[in-house]
Amino acid sequence: MVATSEYIVCDLKNGVLVITINRPDKLNALNKQTIEELHEALVEAENQHEIRSIIITGAGQKAFVAGADIAEFSNFSVAEGKQMSSIGHFKIFNFIENYSKPIIAAVNGFALGGGLELAMACHLRVVSDNAKMGLPEVSLGLIPGYGGTQRLAQLLGKGKAFEMIVTADMITAQDAYKWGLANYVTTQEELLNKCFEITNKISTKSPTAIKTAIKVINAGYNNNLNGYEVEIEEFGKAFGTKDFKEGVGAFLEKRKANFKGE
Repeated sequence: MVATSEYIVCDLKNGVLVITINRPDKLNALNKQTIEELHEALVEAENQHEIRSIIITGAGQKAFVAGADIAEFSNFSVAEGKQMSSIGHFKIFNFIENYSKPIIAAVNGFALGGGLELAMACHLRVVSDNAKMGLPEVSLGLIPGYGGTQRLAQLLGKGKAFEMIVTADMITAQDAYKWGLANYVTTQEELLNKCFEITNKISTKSPTAIKTAIKVINAGYNNNLNGYEVEIEEFGKAFGTKDFKEGVGAFLEKRKANFKGE
């Protein structure tokens, strides 16, 4: 079981690890310690075979994550600002994007700045109908520094990403769904149930194939890789897995597959 820490609450349910960022008095803002604790929880979860997928959400009903903790970096130098961004990319945002298990962001309220960047790093986003999402950094004389300039354009397109970033406007859950930023919109009461509905489907599929699919999809957005070539290579490798033999055997024998993630 993944341990709960000061700002991170972990709860394992039927192979799904629910990670709750627990700073409701600060609208779950990401400070240095929260980033460290979230990273540690994810590292621990990756090595636990029984955990098949992860849901990340925020404590309370007001916010998923309302950004980074401004008080913590208000006096940073150029070097400290660069280091803050670099560490965040390495420990959380790129780490989540390339994680071996599907991660769903359950966005239960405000997702601003680093909060929206966290949601965008996740593989799927389920959003409560009261959610507001935006990247307000230019209002502080900054730009998004946790991958927001890149992932927002990938998800929404360049024009809409420009508009959201340079105006600092928030968008509604309905607009997020319409523009492809949210996979689903639901009520706050049904938010986690919708996430579990998705993870229930994931749990019946091959963990090795899912891990590979995440890797190959991401390869298509990496300028240093040819996504098609990576797909060909990884498709071939799949034939050497026990999950492939189990999946094909189950299909031919007209039974449910029992994947072991091998």
